[in-house]
Amino acid sequence: EEFRREAYSYCVGQLISNARKQEKMTQSELAEKVGTNKTYISRIEKGAIEPGVGLFFRIIDALGLRIDIVKPVV
Repeated sequence: EEFRREAYSYCVGQLISNARKQEKMTQSELAEKVGTNKTYISRIEKGAIEPGVGLFFRIIDALGLRIDIVKPVV
């Protein structure tokens, strides 16, 4: 369970990092847009922490991404 949680945090961090770089945005610029600081964005991107839901949605919006919530097909 711990490994799965760490892997998830890492994947979320990589997704955010890649999207930010694609938008040619610095960590500081993203932090300013979403109301946090560069250090916090860095820790999210490294997978050291998971952002709360509210911050996660602000980050997604700031990067021009969208989230689709769908029921999985089993």
